[in-house]
Amino acid sequence: MKINPQTVSWLQVAPLTVVLLVFFGIPMLLVGAVSFFDYERWQIVPTFILDNYIELFRSSLTLRLYLTAIKYVVIVWILTLVIGFTVAYFLVFHVRSLTLKMGLFLLCTVPFWTSNIIRMISWIPFLGRNGVFNSALIDLGVVHEPLSFLLFSDFAVIVAYVHLNTLFMIVPIFNSMARIDPGIIEAAHDAGASRWRVIWEVVLPLSKTGIALGSIFVITLVMGDFFVVKIMSGGQSATVVSALSTEIASLQYPPAAASAVVLVVIVALIVSAILRLVDVRRELTG
Repeated sequence: MKINPQTVSWLQVAPLTVVLLVFFGIPMLLVGAVSFFDYERWQIVPTFILDNYIELFRSSLTLRLYLTAIKYVVIVWILTLVIGFTVAYFLVFHVRSLTLKMGLFLLCTVPFWTSNIIRMISWIPFLGRNGVFNSALIDLGVVHEPLSFLLFSDFAVIVAYVHLNTLFMIVPIFNSMARIDPGIIEAAHDAGASRWRVIWEVVLPLSKTGIALGSIFVITLVMGDFFVVKIMSGGQSATVVSALSTEIASLQYPPAAASAVVLVVIVALIVSAILRLVDVRRELTG
């Protein structure tokens, strides 16, 4: 019996559709419904109110928390993009041996074989007042007293985020650059283009798919995290996810659900904007 090709296509996507509905769609619908509920102490009152959203948008503290989260996202995105693009460019266009290229690429992934928490906490003895870095600076005579801003500060948070998320920028950009025909680069050089012009006008446009995918990974990971901020800032900084976690710990589920819905909407808008700038599907299939 011949099966309709359209039916075959539906059967192929059906398992993934079911998984997404069960593990993503239904939970998101429940969170959205709870965000309109009322609560009394630890009890949820199933009624329809807008108070959770009204209080959320009227709170100046919430605005500061969102601005802090966006600040971290922008700084970490810029740093990971610069590092990721540079590393990927070096591996693709400057390392000739395929074996060495793969070896160096795997070397970049070695730290990620350990837990994120372990890699994050490893910065504490390195950046502390009596840590390795401060001790080295004092021994070399660069400074006369430990630098206090290195740990439990925004600087420490950004360092940890960059360390944890740079690989998610390197891999997509590396994959995009690896697909670039070397003849295009040679033709650009033969036409008299400088190295920087080749990077700006040839490599960068042809790597936009990897940049878009890496940006999505980094932005979503940073926007959805609070543990790094809590540990590396020493409790001196917080984001909207930190407040959401506190509300959940206090059993204030409706306002926490409202914060989660707003956060998901913001992340979805950012991802949509990136996808509008770069047609990832067309680039990958083209």
